[in-house]
Formats: sequence, C-alpha cells, structure tokens
Amino acid sequence: MAAKKSIPVRKIAPESGPVAKNARTWKFGDNIDTDAIIPGRFLTINNPDELAKHAFEGTRDEYAKKVKPGDVIVGGRNFGCGSSREHAPLALVGGGVKVVVARSFARIFFRNSINVGVLPVVCPDADKIADGAAIRLDIKEGFIEADNKKYAIEPVPEFMQGIIDAGGLVEYAKGLKETPACTR
Repeated sequence: MAAKKSIPVRKIAPESGPVAKNARTWKFGDNIDTDAIIPGRFLTINNPDELAKHAFEGTRDEYAKKVKPGDVIVGGRNFGCGSSREHAPLALVGGGVKVVVARSFARIFFRNSINVGVLPVVCPDADKIADGAAIRLDIKEGFIEADNKKYAIEPVPEFMQGIIDAGGLVEYAKGLKETPACTR
C-alpha cells in the first residue's frame, strides 16, 4: 500500500494574513452570545453585507454604521456563546472584520469563524485592551500591542491561518487537490 500524501498547506509569510496594524477596536465584555452579534430575527438573511447592517443591533447600535474594514472585535470570556448560527461571524465579515480577539471563545463560534474566514485570536489579557484603541496584531511573533503595551496571544496554527487566508473553509477546500480513493 502506498503511503498517504499529506495535503500541502500554503506557508504564511510574516507580513501576510490578517495581521492588523493600527486597527480600531470594538470592545465587548464576557458572554457575548450570537444573538447579541446578530439578532435572531435576521437569520433569514444569508448575505454578509446585509447581515452587517444589523450586527450588534440592540447591543451596540452604533456598530453597524461605524464599523470599517480592518476593525477588530475585542471580547472577554466565552465570546460567541449561544446558538450555533454561522450568521454571527458572517455579519462580522460583511462589516470588514477579519479578526476577533477574546479571552476565550465558545467552541462553535470559534469554528464557524474560521469556516467563514474570521480569525479568532485568544488573548488572556484581552480585557486590558481599551475600546477604540489602535492595536497591532503580530501573529508570527505572538502578541497584540495596544497603548504601548504588549499582550501575548495563543499561537495560531499554520493550517488555520491557511484557511483564513483562503477566505474560509469552502475556498480553502476548493484549492485542495483530490487524492485517489482506495479501491481495494
């Protein structure tokens, strides 16, 4: 039997990927659930641009009108808890957000974010980053810098960064080469 070929993952150059430089932060607290990110009444919408018009409606109403491409969401513990709606990270994508930083994430939100091309970054000190702060995220070196202070982040696995760089799991999968099926 022939050895299985591994699927190559594109190497990430230090300056590529969603490395934020002078990004504006939108600060949220602990236990921000998916209904706070995108209220349930908008779940009939599947277009990220349309969803973005209602992001954080009822939680932080100015967000949808003022968010700009490249802005970064900063949350506390258990960000994205609640239901398993993929609409929540899609609403962020529609507003141009490619990175969410939090102390911890709900598992399903974490995975849904990666699937749609939003990078979830775990930073144990995310609560120390101020709302509106200009931050710099250096994935390669493993830190976020805000207000001249550096905060460590958990490492971002190369394969995960490859999915983010591709624009999400579907786009990443389109680039994979098919492997021959076992016919024995």
